[in-house]
Amino acid sequence: MFFVLLVFIVKKPAAADLTVFLSTLTPKFYVALTGTSSLISGLIFIFEWWYFQKYGTSFIEQVSVSHLRPLIGGVENSPPVPGFSANNGENETNRQSLSECKVWRNPLNLFRGAEYSRYTWVTGKEPLTYYDMNLSAQDHQTFFTCDTDSLRPSDTVMQKAWRERNPQARIKAAYQALELNNEKYFFLLQPTYFSIWNICLNCATAYVLLAEEEATTIIDAEKYFKQALKAGETVYRKSQHCHPQNSQHEAQLRRDTNVLVYVKRRLAMCARKLGRIKEAVKIMRDLMKEFPLLSMLNIHENLLEALLELQAYADVQAVLAKYDDISLPKSAAICYTAALLKARAVSDRFSPETASRRGLSTAEINAVEAIHRAVEFNPHVPKYLLEMKSLILPPEHILKRGDSEAVAYAFFHLQHWKRIEGALNLLHCTWEGTFRMIPYPLEKGHLFYPYPSCTETADRELLPTFHDVSVYPQKELPFFIHFTAGLCSFSAMLAVLTHQFPELMVIFAKAFFGMLLSPFNFIMEKIKRFMPSSLWHQLTQI
Repeated sequence: MFFVLLVFIVKKPAAADLTVFLSTLTPKFYVALTGTSSLISGLIFIFEWWYFQKYGTSFIEQVSVSHLRPLIGGVENSPPVPGFSANNGENETNRQSLSECKVWRNPLNLFRGAEYSRYTWVTGKEPLTYYDMNLSAQDHQTFFTCDTDSLRPSDTVMQKAWRERNPQARIKAAYQALELNNEKYFFLLQPTYFSIWNICLNCATAYVLLAEEEATTIIDAEKYFKQALKAGETVYRKSQHCHPQNSQHEAQLRRDTNVLVYVKRRLAMCARKLGRIKEAVKIMRDLMKEFPLLSMLNIHENLLEALLELQAYADVQAVLAKYDDISLPKSAAICYTAALLKARAVSDRFSPETASRRGLSTAEINAVEAIHRAVEFNPHVPKYLLEMKSLILPPEHILKRGDSEAVAYAFFHLQHWKRIEGALNLLHCTWEGTFRMIPYPLEKGHLFYPYPSCTETADRELLPTFHDVSVYPQKELPFFIHFTAGLCSFSAMLAVLTHQFPELMVIFAKAFFGMLLSPFNFIMEKIKRFMPSSLWHQLTQI
């Protein structure tokens, strides 16, 4: 207490000197002071805004929480209790969140040469990000290579081709693999020797690469895939015969199966794009029947889109009955297609005014609940279906429940919603009601797990920079952005007023600082009055 009194006593002359100093300041000083303050706070505001847009948090708040809070005695997390059920539940939620943030291959991804490249030629923009293409390269190495490739020169070349970043170098390597297959090879597969004859027996992956990247039209791509199909079927049959012998044969059979399924699926997509929809449906159904264990490839989503184009709604419902199961992973295609079918039953007669007067019928309630379910799974889709946001070409990989999945779904399914009269009107009238049912903050979901927080970061990696990524839930601006913006505006206003009215602002500044110092002067006078004059004199001489 004595130390505090001593500080006030010693500061008394300094306060008087400060008053004299303030009286000697010119208006230019106040202009420079307020202008500098406005500039510094403006720079801090710009940095805070940039940091928030890039990382979704305030830099000042992050530094305060991570560095300053421990110094002032922040609350420490209590050690986990073994076997505590809340921890187990939290771990389960974290595992679910990680699984929902997994990036999946887009089941309806476009062709690079015939579609993505044509977009680049016309607009000059790159529709695919480096991250997306790198994921595709990893997929190709996983699907189209195996340990026995080193025994075949053509497959060795293709191994390098899938890792090559330059498209022209990949195409050149594919042609090199085809040339190598013009010769006759013998390679040893214990315990029997097998011979590979002619170009069409072991070059399916080379034709796949050419179909994906060199073909500039869907017709050209289909020709390459038909050649790949001949090669793939031949090699697949040979692999089936030697499958039981050892693990190398198992790996080769798995690779040859992947190639065959991939080629048939892309042929079905070519037929769909060329208008031969029934042929595409047949290929997809045969694939799902022949390879039922490959459901993770989501071929049923290709089938759903083709059946919707045929307007075979009964068949669509049959597919949904099999795949829209509580035990199976969901997708925007499944949830929104289910909502579309239920909306189809009532949308042509639906009117918001009529519904508000008489209430919703059972069929309308089912349709609205299906829309709410779909919107809760992926809240980004309605803005694309209602054309509130512009569409871009879908990426080769998507994040379920993210903006990338919404773009991919709306790109292919918007036409199906438009074809059903009143479906988009029903969606427009009901989709926002979903958010009144979901708890906020999103600590838990209503029908699904809580919306994952990692979608924005992953979507920014998957989607091109010219696309405005949709964010859910919308983040509120941090306090320090508001604070620095207000401080910058206030300082700039003071600088302008001081420049325009220097004498008046100097009087105002002196009065302000005088009022600011008056409580200290009052306290010092009281202390001086109660202290002995000799002690006061000695303290002032220190």
